[in-house]
Amino acid sequence: MKILVIGGCGFIGSHIVDRLLAHGHRVRVFDRQPERFRAPVPGVEYQFGNFGDRMALIDALSGIDGVMHLVSTTFPGTADLDPRTDVLDNLGGTLSLLDAMIGMGLSRILFLSSGGTVYGPPDIVPVPETHPLRPINSYGIVKSAIEHYLDMYRRTRGLSPVSIRASNPYGPRQGHSGVQGVISTFLNRIRAGERIEIWGDGSVVRDYLHVADLAELSVLAMQSEKTGPYNGGSGKGTALHEIVDAIGAVTGQDVEPLYKSGRAIDVQKSVLDVSRAKSDFGWECEISLHDGIAATYEWMCRQEESD
Repeated sequence: MKILVIGGCGFIGSHIVDRLLAHGHRVRVFDRQPERFRAPVPGVEYQFGNFGDRMALIDALSGIDGVMHLVSTTFPGTADLDPRTDVLDNLGGTLSLLDAMIGMGLSRILFLSSGGTVYGPPDIVPVPETHPLRPINSYGIVKSAIEHYLDMYRRTRGLSPVSIRASNPYGPRQGHSGVQGVISTFLNRIRAGERIEIWGDGSVVRDYLHVADLAELSVLAMQSEKTGPYNGGSGKGTALHEIVDAIGAVTGQDVEPLYKSGRAIDVQKSVLDVSRAKSDFGWECEISLHDGIAATYEWMCRQEESD
């Protein structure tokens, strides 16, 4: 297959590009700008433009067999500040993409959704894909809305959509500015000699998944004929204070966080049931949290040496 990866120069996208190539697919990337942390990948075709530019998207779709839609212009912690822009850029942009695909006779699309936000406060943990979608922030609301439109286009226009509801991915090439990505942000602060800040008392539990495992799941789902949502997580919950302990063990430092007031946007516990992905794709999360944190820290240190 020749796959268009929208957002393929980003953190998750760059790893998905790697796995697509490893599986023997041809790859075209559409993104705003080149990758931040490495040179262009040999054999990958790059096209640059804005997601909201319909004509640029149509050009990028030419000669493509399937689409992996990974781009988001907002983050979970900031989308509430401007919900209108979140809706226009992400939901509106996605609908334009779907209409362009239908017009060009394309049906297969993978959408990167959010397992951490679309469910809201869960009734049961681990959370299965059948759980009601009750997002409590704009980011999750828009992701959920996109999933519903994908299903509508499946029923009415012949689209073949599959969604990956990713938990909390981390790993090499993740930005560490503090906007998104707890592990990368914490590691960066440790390297800079700064104090880690935690919203709440550190008891918030999340499901952390190494980006390489998420990328493999995404490619397996893309090249299948399956449709609908699949959770992408480790299936294990880890509290923030446990992340701090693991980072301390990896870096050999005594980490003492600064605890701040909790945030209303934070669900107390979010762990995903990944049995459907395991059953349908034979997929397993292979990288342990300790090994993943260690590899991420090593990558950060190499980046610092090369700068």
